[in-house]
Amino acid sequence: MRALDRRIWGLALPALGALAAEPVFLLADTAMVGHLGAGALGALAIAGTIVQTVLGLMVFLAYATTPRVARHLGSGDQRAAVGAGFDGIWLALVCSAVLVAGGLPLLGWLLGLFHPAPEVAAGALSYLTISWWGLPFMLVVVAATGLLRGLQDTKTPLFVAAGGFGLNIALNALFIYGLGMGVAGSALGTVCAHAAMCAVYIVIAIRAARRFGADLRPDWAGVLAAARTSGWLLVRNASLRGGLIVLIAAATALGTAQLAALQVAQTLFNSLALVLDSIAIAGQALIGLELGRRDRAGVAAVQRRLLLWGTGFGVVVGVPLACASPWVGAAFTSDGAVRALLAPLVLVLALCMPIAGWVFTLDGILMGAEDARYLALAQVVSFLVLAACAWAAMAAFGSLTALWASFCFGFMGARAVTLGLRMRGQGWIERAEARA
Repeated sequence: MRALDRRIWGLALPALGALAAEPVFLLADTAMVGHLGAGALGALAIAGTIVQTVLGLMVFLAYATTPRVARHLGSGDQRAAVGAGFDGIWLALVCSAVLVAGGLPLLGWLLGLFHPAPEVAAGALSYLTISWWGLPFMLVVVAATGLLRGLQDTKTPLFVAAGGFGLNIALNALFIYGLGMGVAGSALGTVCAHAAMCAVYIVIAIRAARRFGADLRPDWAGVLAAARTSGWLLVRNASLRGGLIVLIAAATALGTAQLAALQVAQTLFNSLALVLDSIAIAGQALIGLELGRRDRAGVAAVQRRLLLWGTGFGVVVGVPLACASPWVGAAFTSDGAVRALLAPLVLVLALCMPIAGWVFTLDGILMGAEDARYLALAQVVSFLVLAACAWAAMAAFGSLTALWASFCFGFMGARAVTLGLRMRGQGWIERAEARA
């Protein structure tokens, strides 16, 4: 088991560092733009939210690619493994072409939905327009990351992300302050950093293709297969985003302090979710590899260890978080009302963490099994449960704690049940083998 644990954490820990790259990119942008004034920071807030939402929805490019590559690798067909990775890269280019062509004319309208002040709108539009042109670089990076994860390599994405972060800082300083480009300079620096990361990944992918004799030209049948899986994962991601929108809308109706407290609680959840996501990524890669080997005992062993680590992390984090819940708010705000509202939210989050650990791990295992259709349908059901629980919480209690509990126990609980049902016995393994 120690050897298996080393394999899990050998993939999970570097993946965690790479997962933190996009939030760190936005954090660096925020730190530099913040010195330009409130208007510039507001522009970044709106435009950055839109870009991050698009990237969050398009993460399926990595999640669909990783298990397909890993399965071919497990079967001993390195040529097909690299080819599956290129299918994901070509799909990323197709998706980015559609987004750029279809989205550019709508950017002004999209920003108008936020009703920004005139001094904010101009900066937001410049940032968003430049970032939109950079989507091909960003999406290829996502897909190429999936290729390397499938090849059981999460260290290279970590190094590329670290280099991209350093380059982003330097370019932002040059463009924002040196050339006086303001918010637009921040967007340009980030796009250039992603372009450099994209170039590195393309070189790595081409070298792998040459090493194993894989074709660089698009295999449209493979691209279509990747698109079918990706489509279901897009539905899954959209359902999650819809659930978060329901929470924000309900909290907004409760008041400004409630909305602020929810923002802190969600930030805590998202930070902890990065660790759980890294375990899920290890699951995608290892489950796909063992399925490719047709090793049911190996699949079962990976499943057991992943669930142990995921749930165990939830317990280990949840206990101290519950104990610290009365004081956590002091690290985020000096507003007494927000801190009072935040304490029970942190306690609810702490109690939810073992469930979250179980859910995120199951999610990664089923992604490794390429069970995208079920994942999407289960997520839609969970979204409906969340919507019903949120409505009931607001109608019966009208409190932020009840609303947050509808997410932590309603939404996450529904995901635990639906995904757990799928994992009963070895039926999920048999279905995964049939999809090969």
